[in-house]
Amino acid sequence: MRTMAGIAATAAATGGALLLAAPVASAEGGAICGAEAKACVSLSGQQAWLMNGGGATYGGVPITSGKPGYETPTGSFTVTYKDIDHYSQAYNGPMPYSVFFTTSGVAFHQGSLSVQSHGCIHLSPEAARVFYDSLKPGDVVQVVP
Repeated sequence: MRTMAGIAATAAATGGALLLAAPVASAEGGAICGAEAKACVSLSGQQAWLMNGGGATYGGVPITSGKPGYETPTGSFTVTYKDIDHYSQAYNGPMPYSVFFTTSGVAFHQGSLSVQSHGCIHLSPEAARVFYDSLKPGDVVQVVP
């Protein structure tokens, strides 16, 4: 089974995208997200994957997540809705390719990979488009520490 370090090294060597047949695994060798997850986020590894049946189909791609005081919640969620051109009234800024997965407004979206968010998962422009095109309402998103 692949470790997070091995996955990260391979992803770095391939420009950030990686297709895997094996489950995304922790350093200890256990799967970090369940077979029901369509998206998996590792906050400690600052990476995300699209999943099918417990195996990664896209990723790991680099992310940034919530800054202190705005931590990204962990747990299992479902995609609630998508908005290709969302604008945050609360934080006065664009959130292209938004895929919302909490009732508190946390989403995957295109954003800076050099700054932390207000709880959302920032993705590169390419990854944001792929996540937007791949996920649909009702899909399970798992966010692990």
